[in-house]
Amino acid sequence: MKVILLSDVKGRGNEGDVIEVAHGFAVNFLLPRKVAVEATPGNLKQLEARKHNIRKREGERHEEAERLSASVDGKTLVMEAKAGDTGKLFGSITAGAVAEALAAQLGVDVDRRKIGVHGHIKTVGDFPVEIHLYMDVKAQIVVKVVAEGGAAALETAEAAPVEDVVAETETAEVPAEENADEAVVEADTEVVDEAEAE
Repeated sequence: MKVILLSDVKGRGNEGDVIEVAHGFAVNFLLPRKVAVEATPGNLKQLEARKHNIRKREGERHEEAERLSASVDGKTLVMEAKAGDTGKLFGSITAGAVAEALAAQLGVDVDRRKIGVHGHIKTVGDFPVEIHLYMDVKAQIVVKVVAEGGAAALETAEAAPVEDVVAETETAEVPAEENADEAVVEADTEVVDEAEAE
């Protein structure tokens, strides 16, 4: 059955496309949801009259997607999650969580279905994520997953100059455990000296 799409249908076509679909798919899905109309001669004539408006809308969507891609591409999102000692998360980072983080950190609203997380992120680390904004317009971001409390430490480490961090490590005191080991060694040598004296 030939239908005219009234809006974009994933994997089938875009608004204004005339496509051939199974009769059941058209009658049970496309037509009741008003996503398409039957391709009758009258509807095809109306489509020709609407083509200009459709092209204009597509151009506007493409420009918006390009602008959004330029503002997001190459950015890094830092997300905190509960993790074990091995770096494995107690839950997982989903496309929905990435969409919320994009809105909170970068002020960009993206539908979670357009975020290509490729399953779920289940460990701490850096993960490249692709966002499909519109047709051929895509953006690449990096999701940096840190253990809870790690984001604050990461921010202070990035904020502190490298010289300050080096100075702190050089002037750091030796931990008490190391001092205790030295005391034990000194005590052993004193015992040996007393035995030699007798």
